[in-house]
Amino acid sequence: MKKTNQNSSRKFYKKKRFIVPMILIVGLIIFRIFLPTIVKNYVNKILADIPSYYGQVEDIDIALIRGAYVIKGLYLNKVNAKTQVPFLTFPKTDISVEWRALFSGKIVSEIYMTNPEIIYVQEDMAGTVSDSTTTEADWTKALTDIVPLDINHFEITNGKLAFVSTDAEPTIDLQIYDLNLVADNLRNVKAKERTLPSSIFAEGNSIGSGKLSMKGNVNIIKEIPDMDIALSLENIDVTALNDFSNHYAKVDFEKGNLGLFTEIAIADGYLKGYVKTLLEDSKFIGKEDNFGEKLWEGFVGFFRFILKNQKTDTIAVKAPLEGDLSKVGTEIWSTIGSIFSNAFINAFKDGVDGEVEYEDAFVEGNEEDDLKWWQLRKKRQQKKEKENEEN
Repeated sequence: MKKTNQNSSRKFYKKKRFIVPMILIVGLIIFRIFLPTIVKNYVNKILADIPSYYGQVEDIDIALIRGAYVIKGLYLNKVNAKTQVPFLTFPKTDISVEWRALFSGKIVSEIYMTNPEIIYVQEDMAGTVSDSTTTEADWTKALTDIVPLDINHFEITNGKLAFVSTDAEPTIDLQIYDLNLVADNLRNVKAKERTLPSSIFAEGNSIGSGKLSMKGNVNIIKEIPDMDIALSLENIDVTALNDFSNHYAKVDFEKGNLGLFTEIAIADGYLKGYVKTLLEDSKFIGKEDNFGEKLWEGFVGFFRFILKNQKTDTIAVKAPLEGDLSKVGTEIWSTIGSIFSNAFINAFKDGVDGEVEYEDAFVEGNEEDDLKWWQLRKKRQQKKEKENEEN
């Protein structure tokens, strides 16, 4: 009898050895089947909880082997929007573990976005400044909450940015398209000793066949990110902006090229930089304009003639930016002075001036900033001397 009980026990344990793993395997298979739905519901809940916005995702794909999930068909819009144009449209977002970062002892993510669009419809976003600031903080936080790990590598392919005003007649639609952007080492996995460890680069096209280029370095780990960024938007056919210029300034361009340039440096919350516009070979007054329009455009053209550089047929406006980030503004008299400087003394060169460096944003008199300033200046001087020797 005792022997029979022992045999029964052995058979039970043998069965248990197979049953338990089978239950676990079946459970994992069921979990894997329902995992995309679980993640989709989680993402949709985050989007539904954003104040003043609504949105959802169409589908979620899971790739457990590479530690990734792909969000398909994400959109977000204002609840009280006058139009049906989504504010954010992300057709495909691939979020995965950055495996190469594991070798540096960091568990971080990388994001690849394909064909994303951000369309700012002025009438949809109308509201108080405080409301706009609050809701913007809410939706940006929600998007980062969708990503379970800190982002170290971020890449955009064929993106689009647009500003639209439907109240204007005709509708204003300013666009940056074919936008490609790469930002790397955002969580400072590599080169931890560098002051600005993360590189960022972008290029694209604009309305009027303009060419966008941006490059620089940042440190986003700080509460107010440090950065040294240069951006240029060149060779825009200004006639493509006539809807915008006519609506806001009541002038039309018959021809001309426009360039926009900026350099910005931020160090410990202090900003220094400039924004410059260049208008070349421009002409107002089209044949189809009525008398009132011709009169106004002639008035504007008169001052354009006085203020332009006669040798290069260029009018330039340069607005310096400097100060605490909570009180950033343009220096009006410096801007006016730069117009007359360009008109009567010397033309601004076409392109970024290369005159704003990261250390320019350091606050004079602060011992820590003074030390950083001298160290960076010394490194820069050594680099220039080495380049001169090689040349």
